[in-house]
Amino acid sequence: MEIMRLLFIFLSSLLLSSVSVSASSYVPAIFTFGDSIFDAGNNRFNKNCSAQADFPPYGSSFFHHPTGRFTNGRTVADFISQFVGIGFQKPYLEAYAEVVNGSQKNYPSNGINFASAGSGILQETNKHLGVISMQEQVQQFEKLVLQNQIDRNLIQKSLFLFESGSNDIFNYFAPSTRPTTLDPDSYVQSMLTEVSRFFNSIYNLGARRIAMFNLGPVGCVPARALLRGAPINRCFGKMNVMVKKYNMGLETMLKDYPRVYRPTVVAYGAVYKIVQELRSVPNQYGFTEVSAACCGAGTLGGMQQCGKDGYKICKNPNEFLFWDSFHPTEHAYEFISKALWAGGTTRIRPVNLMTLANITSN
Repeated sequence: MEIMRLLFIFLSSLLLSSVSVSASSYVPAIFTFGDSIFDAGNNRFNKNCSAQADFPPYGSSFFHHPTGRFTNGRTVADFISQFVGIGFQKPYLEAYAEVVNGSQKNYPSNGINFASAGSGILQETNKHLGVISMQEQVQQFEKLVLQNQIDRNLIQKSLFLFESGSNDIFNYFAPSTRPTTLDPDSYVQSMLTEVSRFFNSIYNLGARRIAMFNLGPVGCVPARALLRGAPINRCFGKMNVMVKKYNMGLETMLKDYPRVYRPTVVAYGAVYKIVQELRSVPNQYGFTEVSAACCGAGTLGGMQQCGKDGYKICKNPNEFLFWDSFHPTEHAYEFISKALWAGGTTRIRPVNLMTLANITSN
């Protein structure tokens, strides 16, 4: 059995390193909603937002300058865009400013990135930081559709990507930002209720190819060092239990959606499992460190933001799972993206993103 397990791990690593990323001719655009896993720099154009990654060494490994992305290079949304064969989506606030000031006549035809780092599923999550809530992201998209700034035929052919919830659950365990007195089950249910509303909204606006990603093991991020009582030598089990409850609820909810919302194809990305695979046998994927941040300060590099006074940075980010206190490195994002793009049903189901992108009609 042990030999078979090691063989499976080896074959999995080969799949992730050599997966086909041939472009699809059926997806003209991608629209993304969520938090820092997708954010291409919306917060950078939001003067009232204090959740920022607009300073070095963010962006240093690929763009070679800060872009507002909370990693050293590309995000999951960027990799998926490359696999599809279209350019990176602009942050909504950047595109909006260009249309308003007249430097661009129209909004981009390859989609728009509405995600905002630090935001959550619940509207109040990190509101004090000035982030753009999931609800406001949908309102921004809705406004463009109703004003005919985006062609509805384009929307029906496009991919819609959603990932959010990590900040909601992390804040639940942070005394200074704990948003509610609800018990964990009720809190998770309130999150799922908002996700259901989100899905209904984008469907009514024309979305037909939709991928919803579950949460990774939030209890394993280096920032757990900030939480009183959280273990340092292992992941924060109570937090990951709550993450799993949300993930199970999300998948259960989505299984019924193709029947309720017709015609539509919905994919469920198992990010939690993908990340745990990387953590369980890191050497198989080129990682030497899966607990501490490459860039940061203090315990696990998780007690101060990357780029702030006193931070330290590792020599080779590609060997680290985490770039900063909360976010993966570009190298980790690449593995996650390839697994979502071409992985089997243990990683994304009922179809992967490559299949979803190549569906000619719904």
